[in-house]
Amino acid sequence: MPSLKPLAIAVTGLFALTSASAAEIVQKVKPPVSQAYIDLATFNGGAPMAPTGGIGGMLGGLFGGGGKSSDRGNSFGQTQGQSQGRWMDVTLVTRNNKDLKTATQNVPAGSKLAPTLNLLAPEPTKVVAESHMASEGPGEFQMPKGKMYLYWGCGTEVRKGQPLVIDFAKMDPKQMNQFFQNRNAMFRVPEPAPGRPVWPNKKDDRMLPDGASVAGEHAFAGEGVVDGFKFNIDAAHDLMPAVEATRSDDARGVLFKWKPMQQATGWFVQAMGMRDSAAAGNGDMEMVYWTSSELPDMGMGLVNYQPDSSIAKWQKEKVILPASTSECAAPKEAVSAMAMSRVIAYGDELNMAYPPRPKDPRIDWEPQWDVKVRRKSVASLTPGMGSMMGAAMAGHADDEDKAPAPRQALAQPQREQQQQQDKPAASSAVEAIKNSAFDVFKNVLQRKAEDALSR
Repeated sequence: MPSLKPLAIAVTGLFALTSASAAEIVQKVKPPVSQAYIDLATFNGGAPMAPTGGIGGMLGGLFGGGGKSSDRGNSFGQTQGQSQGRWMDVTLVTRNNKDLKTATQNVPAGSKLAPTLNLLAPEPTKVVAESHMASEGPGEFQMPKGKMYLYWGCGTEVRKGQPLVIDFAKMDPKQMNQFFQNRNAMFRVPEPAPGRPVWPNKKDDRMLPDGASVAGEHAFAGEGVVDGFKFNIDAAHDLMPAVEATRSDDARGVLFKWKPMQQATGWFVQAMGMRDSAAAGNGDMEMVYWTSSELPDMGMGLVNYQPDSSIAKWQKEKVILPASTSECAAPKEAVSAMAMSRVIAYGDELNMAYPPRPKDPRIDWEPQWDVKVRRKSVASLTPGMGSMMGAAMAGHADDEDKAPAPRQALAQPQREQQQQQDKPAASSAVEAIKNSAFDVFKNVLQRKAEDALSR
């Protein structure tokens, strides 16, 4: 009888070969030598330019700072604010020079900033020696009074199981876990730092002109930046148009509508406000949140840039509305008359690298440069802000001039009476919003963490 040993060896070798070929080959990827991040944002309905200081300055800061007053005065980070207008932030990093101070970015003529933007890294900050003086304790913590309510989903009827409620007096951990749902997969762009130049900056603080377009060829250059760092932003990934949104209230609910946008890949709506601004001003607040999500989510993380993959995932879960959506209603109980509302249109990312990633996983990928372009467009809707701004500006003018206002309003007694009624309510509402429950809860959560560590 012939030996079976050679056959067994052959079969074993065949299975080993099959297993090896079936194993996934992991491609080796090295980090790019030079990287750039370009954030593009459009805000509509944010605070207009307001005087610095006083209530006017406070209102401007409340919505992300003052608006454009000239062709200069721009600063890095406006894409994360809420000031009305169109904004761009640029960050450049290169592994070849960790001390890079300046760089340039060639921009297309359509940007109205051509030929170049001048990128600048902030100076190193001086380290202040720690004081050995005894520090005071945190002091007595005053638990806030009131409750927070969370509603969600499109429709004028309050759904079963809603709202989720947090009672400040109880602070039940289970309630907190249910309430504080904030989906967010936003990539954190490196912040301005020594060796990391950005635009805009103190030396090149030009505003993005009206009608500007960043579509076209761009190029980065600087000491340590790889040669040939050139790329093209196509028209489909240009600055997004402003979201044109409206809010209408009736006896049944609140309807948010917006104009369709070809560039939008999805939509999300969030509203937050006080049920009784006067009571909130006295320290007894009831804050109400509502979002367009079909799942509980406060929306604090979603009203910002999100990766394309996350948008697609959350659309399947009905957290983010489809790109074709143009309206969403909310129950009357969920959106107060003075609620601040935001409607965001997401734009898809543009990611480019050179050389392109090899399709064969056996070939290592060593990109010389890559660039990420992110886009969003956000509309802010705040009913009653007109009267609030008017009262705030009137008060600011009185403070500056220290003289009585013209008696023009005497010819319009109804208007004068309305203004007198608006001022206390406006002041209370602004103060309540400024000291929102989100800020309050940072203190509450911090105290809870300290208590847990002390046990």
